[in-house]
Amino acid sequence: MKLIVLAAGYATRLYPLTMDQPKPLLLVAQKPILEHVLESLKAVTANDEIYIVTNAKFAGHFERWAEGYRKRHAGGSIIIINDQSTDDSNKLGAIGDINLVLNEAKIDDDIVVVAGDNLFSESLEGFSDFCREHNAPVLAVYDVGNLEEIKKYNAIETDETGRITFFEEKPAHPKSTLTGIALYYYPKSTLPLIRQYVAEGNNPDQPGRLVQWLYPRTPFYVWRVPGIWYDVGSRETLEEANRIFAPLTIRN
Repeated sequence: MKLIVLAAGYATRLYPLTMDQPKPLLLVAQKPILEHVLESLKAVTANDEIYIVTNAKFAGHFERWAEGYRKRHAGGSIIIINDQSTDDSNKLGAIGDINLVLNEAKIDDDIVVVAGDNLFSESLEGFSDFCREHNAPVLAVYDVGNLEEIKKYNAIETDETGRITFFEEKPAHPKSTLTGIALYYYPKSTLPLIRQYVAEGNNPDQPGRLVQWLYPRTPFYVWRVPGIWYDVGSRETLEEANRIFAPLTIRN
């Protein structure tokens, strides 16, 4: 099972902090956000390749970080893939970046895809077990507890088995506070469908759009994230993330 970390964004809402530093390498609780992500997923992709897809502006930053990370963690198979974009005007988009990694790395295996700016308070070991049990695409979901907040993300409805029956990006009139987050499992059998989505010229940005396209074509399940999930999007949310996760880091 390969891990693909999406880290090719420019995080302009966090300027000036991210003018010369990629968001996943900003510090939360004295550690890069990306390292929090990898620790949470350690049990999911243990001893397997980790692909971090980034852009031309920040590829060097991630190469330097990876060199230090390998030394501190006794090796580790981390591969940095540069999508060659230079700004928002020529970026490939999240789904385009997933497709790029599949093709460049010639991946023929199950994959887990995660955004490099997600923070989780607990291990995601249960995600791995759930995915292997269902052997079908899986979307991690989180209850944000606020219908207004859902409008920034997506709305989901499922049947009694947890299979997605409705999915809408940035809904105007959400009915539930449950939202899909940027953590996905795609078994090997669905990789041709990802390539098909891109080849047909569908919107390559916002990974949720791939879910919206896929769930009518193949069974797609949800898994609830335990503990706290946090999405860093602004200076205010970065400061709040430090307040939330610093005590958790000390406790752990």
